[in-house]
Amino acid sequence: MLLHILNRSPATSLVYRQALTAIGPEDRLLLIEDGVQGAMPQLVRHFEGLEGRLFALREDLASRGLEGHCDPAVQVVDVDGFVLLTEEADRTVSWY
Repeated sequence: MLLHILNRSPATSLVYRQALTAIGPEDRLLLIEDGVQGAMPQLVRHFEGLEGRLFALREDLASRGLEGHCDPAVQVVDVDGFVLLTEEADRTVSWY
């Protein structure tokens, strides 16, 4: 299993499309930095098919005033959860 890390919002960048084509059926996607905007109900549609495998970093949500506004399909993790995701992954791939 790979952990894909995306730091760009699907509202302002198309790099998420490249990430989606590379994500395997067991891989996970973590939204960080501006990427957490993709966890909002109006943008989460870009990540259809990742149910149970889509995560957003709490600290980045909080710093952007978005904490508590995520779509229910997104699992919010803190920095410790981020570390756990990386430990569970065979490797990580960053998309920026």
